[in-house]
Amino acid sequence: MSEENTLQTEDKKKSLRDEFFDFLKDLITIVIIVVIVRTFFILPFQISGQSMYDSYYDKEFIIVNRFSYLTYDKPKRGDVIVFNTHIDGKEYFIKRIVWVPWDTLKIASWSVFVKSAWSSEFKELDEKYLSETNYKSTYVRWSTDEVIYEIPKDSYFVMWDNRNGSTDSRACFSTCELSWKSNFISKKDIVWKIFIDLWYFNLKTFSFTNPNLGINTKPKWFSSPESYNYE
Repeated sequence: MSEENTLQTEDKKKSLRDEFFDFLKDLITIVIIVVIVRTFFILPFQISGQSMYDSYYDKEFIIVNRFSYLTYDKPKRGDVIVFNTHIDGKEYFIKRIVWVPWDTLKIASWSVFVKSAWSSEFKELDEKYLSETNYKSTYVRWSTDEVIYEIPKDSYFVMWDNRNGSTDSRACFSTCELSWKSNFISKKDIVWKIFIDLWYFNLKTFSFTNPNLGINTKPKWFSSPESYNYE
């Protein structure tokens, strides 16, 4: 083999080696970026169940945002959040924040009333995001008796939008009988809030028709009812 051919062969080997290392560096960079984004910024979720009906539906895809709560934003009334349940077999729940720390919440006459820390009287919430079935149909464990909750510091009271078909802060998430359980969730348990609503795309029918409900609704994108102004 001539000296020229030997040099060409070595150049090819070097070129392939450089290409491999360039590819490896790009791959590592992409993996690091994905891990950072999924850990600190956004994450896709698929909803399971009808607890948020009819603001959100079973099988619906959402993108949740973690970054805002880690930086400039605070959980506020109306936010739909994903949080850690600390319940075996149920890693995360999706619910709506109904009231915030230091305030008082009352459930009476099938409705929700709130009193801010700076107010002396209760004000009924007009929960327009609820479906017709759930609107003015909120009670505690099948009782119409008046119940008052004092929201502690750094704690939040959350409820499903499907008030008649789920459990939430009203009943300690079905575990009030345990002495260590609480009606409230702490700020550290809140992981994400809903950022984008992508809905559910049915590949069989090539449409946005939910296979279980037969409802045909397009994505709400950024107009998703993740927040509601109670003022």
